[in-house]
Amino acid sequence: MTRFVKAIVLDWSSYWPGMGVAAMIAMAATFLSMRYGAPAMLMALLMGLAVNFLGDSPKILPGIEWAASTVLRLGVALLGLRITVNDVVSLGWLPIIAVCSAVLMTLGFGVVMARLLGLSTRLGLLTGGAVGICGASAAMAISSVFPGDGQQRKDTLFTVIGVTTLSTMAMVIYPLISHAFALSESATGLFLGATIHDVAQVVGAGYSVSAEVGDLSTFVKLLRVAMLVPVVMVIGLLVRRGLHKAQDNTVLAPPIPWFLVGFVVLFLVNSVNLLPAPLVDSAAASASWLLLIAIAALGVRTSLKELGSVGLRPMILMVAETMFIALIMLSFVLVYSSSIM
Repeated sequence: MTRFVKAIVLDWSSYWPGMGVAAMIAMAATFLSMRYGAPAMLMALLMGLAVNFLGDSPKILPGIEWAASTVLRLGVALLGLRITVNDVVSLGWLPIIAVCSAVLMTLGFGVVMARLLGLSTRLGLLTGGAVGICGASAAMAISSVFPGDGQQRKDTLFTVIGVTTLSTMAMVIYPLISHAFALSESATGLFLGATIHDVAQVVGAGYSVSAEVGDLSTFVKLLRVAMLVPVVMVIGLLVRRGLHKAQDNTVLAPPIPWFLVGFVVLFLVNSVNLLPAPLVDSAAASASWLLLIAIAALGVRTSLKELGSVGLRPMILMVAETMFIALIMLSFVLVYSSSIM
């Protein structure tokens, strides 16, 4: 048993420094939130950005990467305990259809806009999928079905950097837009969850408004995440049929996001009250801490200055896609606000 414990400690030793940095930032953000009333998620992100240089350290980077990915997904999975079937029913079918339609329209818009700008269809699909579905995760999944050449790697890198930057900006700006239009909490949750690119920033933006908005925006965001598998499979089929033919004539099926499965399982368990209330409350509180740590790590690993080296036209493409899906969903919540109050 002792040797087993030592092996686990050694395997995890490379993660502790980065995890410690992210946890300290999360604790500092919590203090600022309690002392001055500032949103903890936003404070964690901003402080993480301020110490971005720490992400260059080989001792810090593994833990930061792990916190920004695995810890984030675990926190999102635990958020399933905050939502029930009744919450979904209260949202209604019309908003769900609108969210799914917005994702597909953003993909189509990305392809058309890319061609108009003289860029490749592949870049249009990469950026449109990243903006419409789930940010960097979607970009990596879509990229996996394209031929692995130098241009593919360059397009993927740009998409990941660009979508992370724009999503970070949206996390700060979109709650202000919701306030400016006096949107209800339900409409705000729908707007944030349907328009912000990455899961982490959706969580940060939603819970910076209120717990109710955070819960709803996370659920709406996971609707978009659920579209990742069918969208990537369709793109893979197009690749195999000759749109962008891979060298070995094979298309890899994207893995099913385990955190999405966990979210759905916990969501169903919570809906039928299988778990005792104290356990549910503790897990929900743990989710908040995990997400705060993940947000801090995301800030540390985000370098905004790298975006300036990718060229103007790809940047215009991604900004246009971001504005496109935002305008679609903002128009929807303004027109149909009475049905989602």
